[in-house]
Amino acid sequence: MSSKGEKKAAYFTKLENLLTSFKSIFIVNVDNVGSQQMHMIRRSLRGQAEVLMGKNTMVRRALKILGQQNESLEALAPYVKGNIGFVFTNGDLKEVRELIVANRVAAPARAGALAPVDVFVPAGNTGMEPGQTSFFQALGIPTKIARGTIEITQDVHLVHVGEKVGASEATLLNKLNISPFTYGMSVVQIYDNGTTFSPAVLDITEEDLIKRVVENITAIAAISLATNYLALPAVPHILINQFKDILAISIATDYTISAAESIKELLDNPEAMAAAAAAAAASATPAAGAAAAAEEAAAEEEEESDDDMGFGLFD
Repeated sequence: MSSKGEKKAAYFTKLENLLTSFKSIFIVNVDNVGSQQMHMIRRSLRGQAEVLMGKNTMVRRALKILGQQNESLEALAPYVKGNIGFVFTNGDLKEVRELIVANRVAAPARAGALAPVDVFVPAGNTGMEPGQTSFFQALGIPTKIARGTIEITQDVHLVHVGEKVGASEATLLNKLNISPFTYGMSVVQIYDNGTTFSPAVLDITEEDLIKRVVENITAIAAISLATNYLALPAVPHILINQFKDILAISIATDYTISAAESIKELLDNPEAMAAAAAAAAASATPAAGAAAAAEEAAAEEEEESDDDMGFGLFD
């Protein structure tokens, strides 16, 4: 039988091997996760990740010693608190996270436990005898007697998220065979190649990144234009504004540039401008007329079809 010191040495060696063999670590919370559920999680992660549990004091001591060789490991220490464990992987972080959080089991409400979600009692027949009506009244649940049993007349918000479950609430939920909570591993923090970050980072898409980059470029360009401080994102706007100024000067004077020639010709010949506008309007009118005619024809066809329904077959 191994001594306590030998077990600590073996654990330290295993942790050191995992830290050097894997580039990514999920720090997971394992509150209310039973041994059977832990076994199922380990099985689902087999071949993609490895789970390691241990006492927090031992883990912090190991991280402190190993941190002398790799300083980035010290960033894990602040998260080693409460009922936590490690999941080591070299796989895709999103895929492994899905495997970690996918295994959840339903659990009954226990008095004193913090509710992770809101709990509602649905309206309907409870199957309970009328003698227990006072129990529902004490909890403020509206009921009536129907066919010799208690019936809840409307949905009731029994427990709010984050609140402690009371003894009466837990008893009622158990009597109604309602298991409102599900428990499993949850990811607290992620360590990847020396960097720690929130699991919410994995939910960021390429579209989100592109949107943020565009927003920042727009903001920089606006500040640059407002302060007359040259910045690269503002260069296209500055060039366009300068071109507009040159174009305006060319139109207002005898100085001519190629881009202003067509505008000057129209200004010098108003009749040509009017003719161009009329031609544009004329080209748009037939298209609109054709569309209207098509809609009218379709409506007439539908009306004729309705009129013949059941009457014109033998006329």
